[in-house]
Order: sequence, then structure tokens, then C-alpha cells
Amino acid sequence: MRHKKPSKREIQADVKYSRDDVAKFINYVMRRGKKSTASRVVYAALTRVHELSKQDPLKVFEEAFKNVSPTLEVRSKRVGGANYQIPFPVRPERRFFLASRWLIDAAASRKGAPMGVKLSEELMSAAKGEGAAVKKRQDVHRMAEANKAFAHFAR
Repeated sequence: MRHKKPSKREIQADVKYSRDDVAKFINYVMRRGKKSTASRVVYAALTRVHELSKQDPLKVFEEAFKNVSPTLEVRSKRVGGANYQIPFPVRPERRFFLASRWLIDAAASRKGAPMGVKLSEELMSAAKGEGAAVKKRQDVHRMAEANKAFAHFAR
């Protein structure tokens, strides 16, 4: 490598809850640089979670991410003219990213409500272990389990 690796930027904690993971989630929700809109959506979702479930919204948030975060994923690798789906363990940073993306995509695919409402419903259903984001995680794990025979091709 010719250049030194760029240093990781330190992300500032969010304003309301003073947590790094909520700030990172706000950044993933953000579209076209509109951070205030994204933070309004996430805070509205967490407030609605608190109103409906009568629980601490951060506990529901953590439980949802625990239920959606994958431990294994498959990557394509070409070996001898054939492509194999090889199961790999997921690094913690990528685990959070995938869980965030799946939650946001699942919330966006719901119809007929503002994004804050859809996100709160998806967070609550993910915390219970159901919903589209949890189904996506189960599909990824099932795919990794089915291709366990090719694990010896990893590196």
C-alpha cells in the first residue's frame, strides 16, 4: 500500500440521548445531507416507542438491534471457474450497519404513514423478534448455514 490508512473519524454523540449508536443511526437515516430532518424522524420514532410500549425507548432500540444484527453473512468467491457463496463472520461495525440498513429499509417499505411512525413500528416489532428486518436476518443466516460446506474456501 502506498498511503497510510486514513484515521477513523470520531462520531459525536446525539443531542437528546448522548449516545453514539443513536447518532450513527441518525446518520444512516439521513438523505441528501438533511441531518435535522433525519434526527427529527428518529427522535419522533423513539418518542412514539415510549408512548406505545411504556418502556425506555433506548432499551427497545438496543433489543431491536440485538435481534436484527447478523453474526454470519455470505460472500461470493470465485474458485476454479465457479462462484461459491462462502459464510464469513460479521465484524461488529458491519453488524451495526447491516442492522441499521435492514431496519430502515423495512420501515420504508411499509405503506401509508410518516417515516417516524413506520420506524417506530419496525423497532417495536424487531424488539419482539418479528418483522421484516428480523426476517432478513434469518434469511441471511439460513443462506450461511446452507453454504457451510464451502467454508473451507474462506482464505
